[in-house]
Amino acid sequence: MKILHVIQRYYPYIGGAELTFQEIAERLARDGHAITVYTTDAWDLERFWRADKRAVELVNETHNDVFIERFEIKYLPLSPLTFPIFKRGMALLSQMPFVSTRFLFSLARLTPYVPSLDAALDTTSEHFDLVHTANISLDSCVYAAYRLARRKKIPFVLTPFLHLGEDDDAQVRRFYTMPHQLEMLQRADAVIVMTQREGEALMEHGIAREKIHRIGAGVEPKALAGGDAARFRAAFNVESPIVAYIGTAAFDKGTVHLVEAMQRVWEKTDATLVLAGSQMSAFEAFFAQQPAEVKRRVRQLGFIDDATKRDLLAACDVFVMPSRTDSFGIVYLEAWLYDKPVIGAQAGGVPEVIDDGENGFLVKFGDVDAIAARIVQLSSDRALAKRFGEHGHKKVLRAMTWEQQYVQVRALYETLIRESANVKRQTSR
Repeated sequence: MKILHVIQRYYPYIGGAELTFQEIAERLARDGHAITVYTTDAWDLERFWRADKRAVELVNETHNDVFIERFEIKYLPLSPLTFPIFKRGMALLSQMPFVSTRFLFSLARLTPYVPSLDAALDTTSEHFDLVHTANISLDSCVYAAYRLARRKKIPFVLTPFLHLGEDDDAQVRRFYTMPHQLEMLQRADAVIVMTQREGEALMEHGIAREKIHRIGAGVEPKALAGGDAARFRAAFNVESPIVAYIGTAAFDKGTVHLVEAMQRVWEKTDATLVLAGSQMSAFEAFFAQQPAEVKRRVRQLGFIDDATKRDLLAACDVFVMPSRTDSFGIVYLEAWLYDKPVIGAQAGGVPEVIDDGENGFLVKFGDVDAIAARIVQLSSDRALAKRFGEHGHKKVLRAMTWEQQYVQVRALYETLIRESANVKRQTSR
């Protein structure tokens, strides 16, 4: 098979969506298939609309037998303002009956604006058997992949990573279910969802059941082994119990609420909060305003390499990510491999990953008191924390490894390519 992946960020940046595509691509390459990845030069999420944020060097490369071609993000005047204005404007316009999907598609080319990627996909003569793209909220790359599939008449696979947000609040969901986005999902040959909740939400928006394939993310246990708790504690001078967070620090990820919850935790018990991952500008501004005592009790590591992540997971006592913008949450699985209890939010796809009261706790998004209470409970009841971690570990090994998920993706690709070839043969007679 010759496969094209189109994804907004890729190696060396590692996030949930990026890791999912990297695992699929590299496993396909090891199986002898030809894999090309088209991506942008973004490192930080805000790089899509802010030129002053970190970028990946604009160099094409082959990594683990996967060819990666990078395309430069361009910016409209006053992009830090115009990008969010475009996104919010599109969400508002999409609710108006007189606004056509064609108009929304024209705006989608700007979110983010990657004209060289558009041009490459609109003009390439290279043959691919299938194109797979993701992250439907960053419309332009998905739309470019969609146009390629239609022009080449090849299977189009879309993993939307739909952020459902909270059940009673459509604030997050509206950026993933605009008419032009739903049109691409309806025309896809296959839609890969992370959870049943995500699939049911798409069916409510008219996506055919037979197109939806639930194939969650996973972990590779051997690759995550070897974390050293003592090494982490020595390196970062931490002696107290550790509450860990790994991910982009942002309001929607619950990081603000976690910091606020820790201030309640510190009234009852000693602990150190470790924040690992890049930080959105708004969170940086929030944390800068915190009192010195809060800053003393928090370790901000920024983006960490795999070795440091393994050491942190080995060292932490509780893993907390009370996010409303996660389709799945691979990092919960990573914590479970180290037998750690986890706390997540009752939002998005997380309730299908964390079994409340079995391998972790779920709290309402933004409920600072509940987050604090659960951290204190798990910190003080070591038997409960141990049981949660062990149950999570067993769940991962039972149904959440990359080997299990990859087999399903590969089989889907093979089926779609075979069916496409049959259709082409029949129409050519």
